[in-house]
Amino acid sequence: MRALILSALAALTLASPALAGDLSVIVRNVQGQPVKDAVVTLKPASGGAAGAPISFTWPYSVAQQNISFNPFVLIVPVGSNVTFPNKDNVRHHVYSFSPTKKFELKLYGRDESRSVVFDKAGVVALGCNIHDQMIAYVVVVDTAYAAKTGADGVALIRNAPAGNTAMTVWQPYMKTARNQVVKTIAVPAAGGRQEISVDLRPAPGAMNMIH
Repeated sequence: MRALILSALAALTLASPALAGDLSVIVRNVQGQPVKDAVVTLKPASGGAAGAPISFTWPYSVAQQNISFNPFVLIVPVGSNVTFPNKDNVRHHVYSFSPTKKFELKLYGRDESRSVVFDKAGVVALGCNIHDQMIAYVVVVDTAYAAKTGADGVALIRNAPAGNTAMTVWQPYMKTARNQVVKTIAVPAAGGRQEISVDLRPAPGAMNMIH
């Protein structure tokens, strides 16, 4: 009987997708300094899980506050409804010309909010038609394995899938095509860490909507 139980457990283990521990991705610039607001996504060679990135919670929001967008970079899964509340004492006119999602939220004032559904994977650059210095990005992902670097340059991806996976690192000021690099990595069964160095352009003083 014990042998049958062990055999059944082994079969279940083999049938289940292999999961690793947490994967830390450290992103630095060519001077060795940590890079903030870089988005790291994983797509396993065997096919990754779609849906909301692990550890991410709804609701998704980009606020207009102190004549800027907060957060500067927001990661959301495909199909997400994102709100755009105005917390300033002035009106804003939020829009995007990005192919991933073109939209326009015409003038609205303090304590008012609008929303947009992001139904396609890709990067959406945001701007304000009244305040040219305002810029932000919504990164729409079709994988459950995504994270953003903090001020320490570290993106932590929970329960990363073990094995070969395509890792994409995106940051709006990277000196590469589409502001990203893609490389194949092998995620150990116990998780671990990856380090990557990227070359960045200086942050523009005004909004650049070319993507």
